[in-house]
Amino acid sequence: MARLEVCNLKYRYPYTDRLALDGITCTIEPGEFIGIIGKNGSGKSTLCQAFTGLVPTFYRGAYGGSLKVDSVDVREVEVDDLCQKIGIVFQNPFNQVTGSKLTVYEEIAFGLENLGIPRQEMHKRIKASMELLDIGRFTDRNPFDLSGGQMQRMAIASIIAMNPEVIILDEPTSQLDPQGSEEVFRAVQKLSQKGITVIMVEHKMEKIAAYSDRVMLLDDGKLIDFDTPQKVFSRDDLAGHGVQAPAFTRIGRGLGVRNPRTQLYPVTLEEAREALVK
Repeated sequence: MARLEVCNLKYRYPYTDRLALDGITCTIEPGEFIGIIGKNGSGKSTLCQAFTGLVPTFYRGAYGGSLKVDSVDVREVEVDDLCQKIGIVFQNPFNQVTGSKLTVYEEIAFGLENLGIPRQEMHKRIKASMELLDIGRFTDRNPFDLSGGQMQRMAIASIIAMNPEVIILDEPTSQLDPQGSEEVFRAVQKLSQKGITVIMVEHKMEKIAAYSDRVMLLDDGKLIDFDTPQKVFSRDDLAGHGVQAPAFTRIGRGLGVRNPRTQLYPVTLEEAREALVK
């Protein structure tokens, strides 16, 4: 059974004439790592808000089509209940930190306390999420003493402790240096390997190419393509949709080097090496 099913989804914000989402149809399976790419204003963040039920429950506006989580339409589920199935991590980790807790451990516990999770279960979940995100050594640290990458991993851990089936990350590495970005991508990859569906909006194409199972290309609210990184980044019209292909794809295109089996351009260093050797 698909984790998420989207059928002809349309949405228009209040007091606007343009559709922010225009007829999107797709399915996403359990444990998939989905990258969402597209130029600014293409509908990426709006789609993420639709996945969480905030569109149209919170933002209102005109809504058509359907979006189902585990075969249940998001409009039939309270947002509070949906948030226990779908977690979201924002662009800036500072926006997700409560500021009221003195330690990383207490910060991760905050959401569980609000849900009334029993103490023993709460400790078990916090420990597991910290180990998964490799931040166990920061248990007693002040959240604001962490680096950007560490703080973002703490924010992800606080969501993972809620045991979501889907986690959405809206440009989670935009504020981070290369090391912090790599930390976040490796951590998120672990989540998908654990069976959690990961949906990530990101402008770092090399990372999306290396880590995603499939890539969703949006433009002007429409779903232009939804396929493997190799197929999406090999599109001849990619630049026309406001997206620059990964560096190794551009090099492969410039040299006329393709994978001999698929006839697609490489998207990672390993694929480029394989294509050049053959």
